[in-house]
Amino acid sequence: MLVRDRMSRDVVTIPSSVTILEAQKIMRESRVRRLPVVDQGELVGIVTYNDLLEASPSKATTLSRFELTYLLSKMTVAEIMTRNVITVPPDVPIEEAALIMQKHQIGGLPVVEGGRVVGIITESDIFEVFVETLGIKEGGTRITLELPQKPGVLHEVTGVIKEHGINILSLATFYEEGKPEYRYVVVRVNTLTPQEIVARLREKGITVTHVWIAPLGERGHVLPV
Repeated sequence: MLVRDRMSRDVVTIPSSVTILEAQKIMRESRVRRLPVVDQGELVGIVTYNDLLEASPSKATTLSRFELTYLLSKMTVAEIMTRNVITVPPDVPIEEAALIMQKHQIGGLPVVEGGRVVGIITESDIFEVFVETLGIKEGGTRITLELPQKPGVLHEVTGVIKEHGINILSLATFYEEGKPEYRYVVVRVNTLTPQEIVARLREKGITVTHVWIAPLGERGHVLPV
């Protein structure tokens, strides 16, 4: 999955001449938390909800409400925006965008193609992909396995599931620091009665660490292992 598959295409942008008050109103009405700043078709900065909060005077100020409004009506986003904007092209894998956000501790990335802003990808979009990738909305049973790092082990797991005529809804791999010789594989399967699968996995010497049964639309529960 690429950034272009999940980015928001209807991007709300503003020129750098927009005032703080105007930017606050645009964010509120558009229900967004960040605004790319574009001058003459070129991305020159980005302003976030937190930027606007920090630019607003403290409640402890002695200025009157009228004076505060006057100050904010004169201050433009050019004075507070981030100028060195981190961007991604639309053909970057979605996980690469997530890694960039984590590394730089930011909640969104303008998507730029040919020097033009064509979209924006945010942490909410990444979270939706995470939920979808793990098949959470599909219900079924989530089985966590501790597998050694050797060829063919995952094939054994999928073979057991195939033996029982059950579909795999999702499969994800996780690693634990300090255990390079193992990986944790989370398999979500389309059944609410996984007992036979779990027993068969154990017969093959596969370590099952956690089983979570989640009927569609209901709260899940742990199957004791």
